[in-house]
Amino acid sequence: MPTEPLPAAPLSRIERELLAGEILGASVSFRASRALVAPVTGTLVDESFSTFTVRLASSSRTVRVPKTGLEGTIALPSGELPLRGDALRVRPEDRTKRLLLGGPRRLS
Repeated sequence: MPTEPLPAAPLSRIERELLAGEILGASVSFRASRALVAPVTGTLVDESFSTFTVRLASSSRTVRVPKTGLEGTIALPSGELPLRGDALRVRPEDRTKRLLLGGPRRLS
């Protein structure tokens, strides 16, 4: 029986503005959850609709992490933010439009 992802908690205006910018190259830390068996810490190197690719802090190895159910933090130049993968399940090229302009299927 497939399970539906939990609804994403609404993002604040400040979170929407910060996450609408460039996030590649930022330090991320994801705790173990239903999406991850073990915690992941490193640098965000790529993003797709449903995954993040993270270069691990302990090596040059990259891992693909599913956004669904993912929770952690992202360190942006303006500060550290909570990061919920369900709230960012959108094509990277559409993230700015949907977060800032309130386009179709906008994020809460």
